[in-house]
Amino acid sequence: MSEPGPALSGWFAEDGTHRFPLRVYYEDTDAGGIVYHANYLRFAERARTEMLYLMGFRQVEMARGEGDVTGVSFAVRRLTIDFDAPAKLEDTLEVETRIVDIRGASFAVAQVIRRGGRVLARADLQLVTIGRAGRAVRLPEPVRAAMETLHRKQAPFSSA
Repeated sequence: MSEPGPALSGWFAEDGTHRFPLRVYYEDTDAGGIVYHANYLRFAERARTEMLYLMGFRQVEMARGEGDVTGVSFAVRRLTIDFDAPAKLEDTLEVETRIVDIRGASFAVAQVIRRGGRVLARADLQLVTIGRAGRAVRLPEPVRAAMETLHRKQAPFSSA
């Protein structure tokens, strides 16, 4: 079987924004067919993971210390999320992810979950880089360089 194409992981727009499509499944909803609020966090996590994947960083390899990145993982340090409208069973959604800040051991992302042009949820996260001992460590240089390249392309964020 061949390796899945890049569409499985979403894509980068010309402005450096990562876009990740997904469909709402029955397991994502409550009895009324509305997406359960905690599942928006899962959607956002999937999009961030796929963004890293497209950047060339596999989380398992990073945690093991394989390649150019030595034994690191990312943990959510802070998260705020605003819900504007519900997603429903079988909706096709898109998660847009932008890198908004890069620090020594952390970085911040803004994510918007949309159905068509309508914003359903907005999340702002700060993620910290942690080493094998579970303590904060500096963001590995290859990861930092890739994030800075995306960040430089991005226009000011608009959640409209």
